[in-house]
Amino acid sequence: MKHLFLMLFLLSSIYSQSQEKFTLSGTIKDSTNGETLLGATVYLKDTSIGSITNEYGFFSLTALKGNYTLIISYVGYESYSQELTLNKDQKLNIELKASSTALDEVIITAEESEMVSIRKPQMSVSKLNSKTIKEMPAVLGEVDVVKSIQLLPGVTNNGEGSAGFHVRGGAADQNLVLLDEAIIYNTSHFFGFFSVFNADAIKNIKLYKGDIPAKYGGRVSSVLDVRQKDGNSKQFELNGGIGLISSRLAAESPLFKDKGSFLVAGRASYAHLFMPLIEEVEDDKISFYDLNLKTNYELNKNNRLYLSGYFGRDVFNLSKIIENNYGNATGNLRWNHVFNDKLFSNLSFIYSKYDYQILLDFIELDWTADITNLNLKYDLGYYVNNNLKLDFGISGLTYNVNPGEVKPASESSSINYLKLDEKRAFEGAAYISAEHQITDKLTVNYGLRYSAFSRLGGQSITHYVNNQPVIYNSDLGIYERGEEAGETYYSKSKSIKIFGNFEPRLGLSYQLNELSSVKASYTKSTQYLHLLSNTSSVTPLDVWTPSGEYIKPQISNQFALGYYKTFKDNTYALELETYYKHVDNRIDYIDGSSLIGNNNIETEILNGEARAYGLEVLFRKNKGNFTGWLAYTLSKSEQRALGGNAGGPGINNGDWYNTPYDRTHDISLTGVYKLNDKWRFSSNFVFQTGRPVTYPNGQYTYEGLSVATYSNRNEDRLPAYHRLDISATFIPNKNSDKRWKSEWVFGIYNVYNRKNAASVSFNQNRETGLNEATRISIFGLIPSVTYNFKF
Repeated sequence: MKHLFLMLFLLSSIYSQSQEKFTLSGTIKDSTNGETLLGATVYLKDTSIGSITNEYGFFSLTALKGNYTLIISYVGYESYSQELTLNKDQKLNIELKASSTALDEVIITAEESEMVSIRKPQMSVSKLNSKTIKEMPAVLGEVDVVKSIQLLPGVTNNGEGSAGFHVRGGAADQNLVLLDEAIIYNTSHFFGFFSVFNADAIKNIKLYKGDIPAKYGGRVSSVLDVRQKDGNSKQFELNGGIGLISSRLAAESPLFKDKGSFLVAGRASYAHLFMPLIEEVEDDKISFYDLNLKTNYELNKNNRLYLSGYFGRDVFNLSKIIENNYGNATGNLRWNHVFNDKLFSNLSFIYSKYDYQILLDFIELDWTADITNLNLKYDLGYYVNNNLKLDFGISGLTYNVNPGEVKPASESSSINYLKLDEKRAFEGAAYISAEHQITDKLTVNYGLRYSAFSRLGGQSITHYVNNQPVIYNSDLGIYERGEEAGETYYSKSKSIKIFGNFEPRLGLSYQLNELSSVKASYTKSTQYLHLLSNTSSVTPLDVWTPSGEYIKPQISNQFALGYYKTFKDNTYALELETYYKHVDNRIDYIDGSSLIGNNNIETEILNGEARAYGLEVLFRKNKGNFTGWLAYTLSKSEQRALGGNAGGPGINNGDWYNTPYDRTHDISLTGVYKLNDKWRFSSNFVFQTGRPVTYPNGQYTYEGLSVATYSNRNEDRLPAYHRLDISATFIPNKNSDKRWKSEWVFGIYNVYNRKNAASVSFNQNRETGLNEATRISIFGLIPSVTYNFKF
């Protein structure tokens, strides 16, 4: 019996030793500049054990004791392999070599890698990478990442001369845009021709159209997460470009004896220098600039500090009729800490501000406003094992919405001075999410976010009879301001209104075989901040307002289903997705609303709902001298607002009507042809169904005045939008060993000079008395040439 127990003890010891597991962790970086690589694939050959690096290049995987071959791959880099013996916990810091010596440029990829895209439960995600070849025509010779994502299915703009972008039928304010975690409220320069993102300063970008991770909140349509470069930690580097209307320059260098690095990137336009040469626009001015800053310092192997910032401004002056300037400013101080080989954390203190000024000379009105955020957030990632990864964290975000002040531009102005009430709020959130590989074929991503929003005091709140800020006048057939019933002042220590919402997230992927999979997702999200934009005003005005006594938070429920397949060793890829999204409490303005100098926005709006649904197709060719993709979206985007307690039929008689960003058909075709090592040609063609608008459908005369009548809201459409862009890139010394590298980019925007309508206005010809319609177009054919360099 003693011998039997001894044998059992020895066998159990041997078995436990054979089952011993160890963890391999570390960071993946670029060998030339030390930049961490997000989304690199790390796996052990001939096993199902693998991982993906996070936003800071960190990975962790666990395996049984033994000998393995470590494989690391990343788009645009040479694959890395290393033999290792896993007999203890190990940390590896590995640097990958770029597969090309071309200038840092931008390309769109569907995911981190094709096989990961097939297996991972995340869907409706697009990634842009700043370390690969520039593949698409550059607008005025410069890559623009916002215009790039508009070539993907489900993403569009609102026409030329408009700011922002729209995702799956959502409004521009329903997109959460982050630059190094700081909120960007206006993403455009130069009438939307450029974005605020300087490609020389950007490391990577991710767009979540659906299946939004639980760590993101505050918007109901999408998340655009933009990360700046850390700065070259290996050697001094200079990048830049000289174009026809703007130039840019970026410098990077190591700091503190290779313990840190910095990045400084600037960009400015000088189109205004040429405008005085044109007599008709002698006093006009249009210009912009922006500045990106970032530095980091390694305290030790487990702790690193980051400090980043952005500053940008636009100035627009049109013939002494309208003057407009606006800009963003952000800052972020971050502390990255690695607790151990499984637990990673990031603590951030973030500042962001957006301000604008509009001066209307013809009515002598001067309006200034701003919105400011302070955000403290703590995010952690825990690698439980190879099949389960947890993300969790908390955040606290303050809002200071200053509608500003309206004042006379001169002493003779009839405008009265008005200081609008500042609106303060606090949004707190906590979340936890898990990526769980249940079987070899089934992977699930599930999470829960809880958000709480408090509309803070420090202002007076107006009360209305029957608690109705808007009432329906049945005699006149219009909505008008409700009858006031006094007001209450809330001190800064009091809350005016408190909201709380659970936001579950679920995504799953079932791998049919090595080359195809099906995915499904459900996302519930809440938005407490609203943008009311009345484009029927003299000039488009954006009024931000937080949820409160009369305005409820928007709540979105989105469902998506997709099929994904690769062909011929990943040479071709097909992605099919269909979605349905419903948004409660989507506000819209009543007919004849006025936003200028209005301290009670609730008297100009009705609460409603919105819905959007569609089918998205993306077919890509990834390899060969000719590459590119075809993106097609068939979709519908509608909203409605019933009268409810206010009475009456509601907006548009309570019927569903098209949103301004509804596009039935949206087609983008992008192609790139590499002729040789020196020449590369690219083009893209875009076609979109015309934007919904409201046209007059008749007129009548009243006391000698001609009064127009209008069709139902957004019942008509502008003509279809389409254009073709082409570009050619010439690299003089492709294979040169010199540090100075350069290229010439020649481009033509809107090759066949299509006069796409930005708007159509209607008026009466004073001479003939006939009604006329005038199409207003902003951009025609625009040639460009840019010289890019890198040192």
